[in-house]
Amino acid sequence: MVALFQAIVSGLALGAIYGLVALSFNITYSTSKTFNFGQGDFLATGGLIGVSVLLLLAGKPHYAHLLPQELSLPGFAFAVGVSVVLLGIGGVLLYFSAIRPFVGKGGLNWVISTIGFGIIVQSGALAIWGPASIAVPSPLGDATLRIWGVGVRPQEILIGLAALAVMIALDITLRRTRFGKALRAVSFSPQASTLVGINVERVMIIAFALSSGLAGLAGLLIAPVTTASVFLGLNLALKAFSAAIVGGLTNPRGCILGGFLLGVLEAVVALWHAELREITIFTLIIVTLATRPSGLLGQRIVEKI
Repeated sequence: MVALFQAIVSGLALGAIYGLVALSFNITYSTSKTFNFGQGDFLATGGLIGVSVLLLLAGKPHYAHLLPQELSLPGFAFAVGVSVVLLGIGGVLLYFSAIRPFVGKGGLNWVISTIGFGIIVQSGALAIWGPASIAVPSPLGDATLRIWGVGVRPQEILIGLAALAVMIALDITLRRTRFGKALRAVSFSPQASTLVGINVERVMIIAFALSSGLAGLAGLLIAPVTTASVFLGLNLALKAFSAAIVGGLTNPRGCILGGFLLGVLEAVVALWHAELREITIFTLIIVTLATRPSGLLGQRIVEKI
């Protein structure tokens, strides 16, 4: 039973990571009905940028390793801010170069363009940081907290709290703010939104900046758990996208729910047969798409003719 509870706790921590990245897919889908398929590269680059800021604050080169005594919580918060801002700017560049030419047009050209943009980001990161991983200590310490025999690291708690905070903030923004109403209107009909005076392009730019900035936040938060690496993002982004599909792409709560569900499922299955993790996860996705195409908490759209 202790092993099972440990797997569930570890799965919740892993699911918080998936849910946090899944929210970034929700933001862009809610406005432009598109995704950034280079989000994994943004995630990895955001983590590396944040780690480099921490290293520069410690007086070290950007490719070195940090010692626990060289890291402080204010410094970590500053690095998170820098990563979010720079990745947000990257999201604006992504919109103008890879999304804007294809919004409202048929076809899936934006898929190839976002993948290509992600490859450019990854190649640039590889030229700057190289292929080696960078170990990052947690600003909260690396000691494991024990509760009834179940261990959890402070950084994992921080990731879970961050994921829930972002979900609540996004949910409140969508439901109770002027910008949120504009974003929902653009999601429903860009043409009708234009007619009532909403600047559709500005809403989309902000959405892509927020989505990419969220990748920067997630990249640095998970670095103390997984290390920072150029090649880190692809697998995480794929699992996060799967979480968004299962929970519901149109609902921030669904994205977090899907993340927690996939994380716990992956950890519990790995407790008995690690080789069945991927099979179980993608079987769940297929079943969800077959029975509830909009996801567990997704809004079912009915078109009347």
